[in-house]
Amino acid sequence: MPELPEVQTIVNDLNAVDLIGVPITAATVFWARTIAEPSPRLFCKRLKGRRFTAIRRRGKHLVFETDDEQTMLLHLRMSGRLHLVAAAAPRIKHEHVIIQFNDNRQLRFHDTRKFGRIHLNNDPTRILARLGPEPLEKDFTVKVLAGRLRRHRRRLKPLLLDQAFVAGLGNIYVDEALWDAKLHPNRIAAGLSANEVKALHRAIPRVLKRGLKNLGTSLGTGETNFYSVGRHRGRNKDQLRVFRRTDLPCPRCGTTIERIVVGQRSTHICNRCQKI
Repeated sequence: MPELPEVQTIVNDLNAVDLIGVPITAATVFWARTIAEPSPRLFCKRLKGRRFTAIRRRGKHLVFETDDEQTMLLHLRMSGRLHLVAAAAPRIKHEHVIIQFNDNRQLRFHDTRKFGRIHLNNDPTRILARLGPEPLEKDFTVKVLAGRLRRHRRRLKPLLLDQAFVAGLGNIYVDEALWDAKLHPNRIAAGLSANEVKALHRAIPRVLKRGLKNLGTSLGTGETNFYSVGRHRGRNKDQLRVFRRTDLPCPRCGTTIERIVVGQRSTHICNRCQKI
């Protein structure tokens, strides 16, 4: 599933190709369930003739604002990605939603597993207000993180994966941040010392910024792997310290990295660096 660096990479790509202000001439939906709201018919009707005025990110959501104060929220889920192609390009399998612009380009939502969802409404706060703080914003301070951790007796990994606790983190970057901070994923959040909270607060932005610098993490070549808008692969795989490095040496101490399961999620740790 694309996480904060991957979604932000897509946003950056879309903002670099001059979509802002280009009139939308049509929208077509080929898989109705992709449109969470309104109905597919109303979705197409409300987008026709509109223009995107801003494209940004909130958590793992792509946020498209229109010139009539509507907001289109797109969550890629497990396998969603966006293709920007010429209108004459043949539609390929799993391109479920197509937005046509008057410059003969199309933005196509491709989703092999069909879990991705699009909302179009006038009040995005109904969805976005549920999200926790953005970990790369200045207001995500040590004090804020410490206060949120103190309120929870949950284990660290499931808590950090909860989008209501902090927005944008997923399996890859939680494993990387916990290794960076030398924290075991089964530690109880409220039990962290002040120094451990500071270490986690440093680690989260560090691993996210590394992912952003490398344009996201692509791990394989399958249909569900991450590709950006130009179908470019992210380069961050080679910078991962523990994620999917089972049986390889820890880059910090040389101990063999192990794979365990925490909260039903595959998790990668160094038992020497990340003591329980």
